[in-house]
Amino acid sequence: MRRRAATALVLLLTGCSTGPSLETKGAVTAAPGDSHQLTVGSAGFTESDLLAQMYALLLDRAGYKTSLLTVANRELYEPALESGQIDVVPEYAATFADWLNAKTNGADAAPVGSPDLDATMTALRRLAAPRGLTVLDAGRAVDQNAFAVSAAYARQHDLKTLSDLGASGLEVRLAAGDECVQRPYCEPGLKKTYGIDITGVDPKGVGTTQAKKAVQSGRDQMVLTTTTDATLTEFGLVLLADDKHLQNADYVVPVVNRSRAGSEGVTKALGKLNDVLTTADLASMNQQVDSWRRLANDVARTYLEDKGLLK
Repeated sequence: MRRRAATALVLLLTGCSTGPSLETKGAVTAAPGDSHQLTVGSAGFTESDLLAQMYALLLDRAGYKTSLLTVANRELYEPALESGQIDVVPEYAATFADWLNAKTNGADAAPVGSPDLDATMTALRRLAAPRGLTVLDAGRAVDQNAFAVSAAYARQHDLKTLSDLGASGLEVRLAAGDECVQRPYCEPGLKKTYGIDITGVDPKGVGTTQAKKAVQSGRDQMVLTTTTDATLTEFGLVLLADDKHLQNADYVVPVVNRSRAGSEGVTKALGKLNDVLTTADLASMNQQVDSWRRLANDVARTYLEDKGLLK
């Protein structure tokens, strides 16, 4: 079945309200709503599309009528989620916590996302609730920043973890975004937490083809990418484990508009994904869409059927 794409994007771009104000917190204490027509949002990249498709299929299965809407900018889709123009969206715990924290407390607010999932979720839910948003439980799937080296380089130096690389004393040129020189999870963290000798950052972006080719060719020794990168094997690359937990807890979490989709029915339908979806599953599905050119809806449906969540 083809699911219709919502056509109200112009309204989202020009007419979003901001949902309950922080001065009217009482407005979000009403009983959770259970609208049976729900709009599932996607941020427009492959993984978000796949998650949105799976959410919609599971909600369809539970008796809801769903539509999909892609809004690639969090600055637009988050207010739409508050206002009820979007009812459900896949998010990442630590990133979303820090984003809401900056929105609430200013750009200079100390980060609240951390490698500790429980602490991150507590902070995220505290920030989301006054905005009329409910953050559902995280599952096992996580899309964190990650670092990869060539498989040959890893074999040559017996590297399996970032600690191994730090202990090796090897000089490392890192392919990453230019912001890496300042971000605590990147160059500063690699030096402080792991003792890795970063000699320079090659500004080729995060997980880009150009960055991976630089490591494949030996120009650089390591690349900043993500744990669900689907193309590492195509470049002969392998991830080094973040064994000291430098990266924040960016577990996949559904976020819902409480007044429209805060019901037990929605929570139960989406919670089924937590029992099965892993980081490796996400990487595999990303690969099917990005490398094999399969449609996200087909990949999502096949996955859910294989896991027994759809019939």
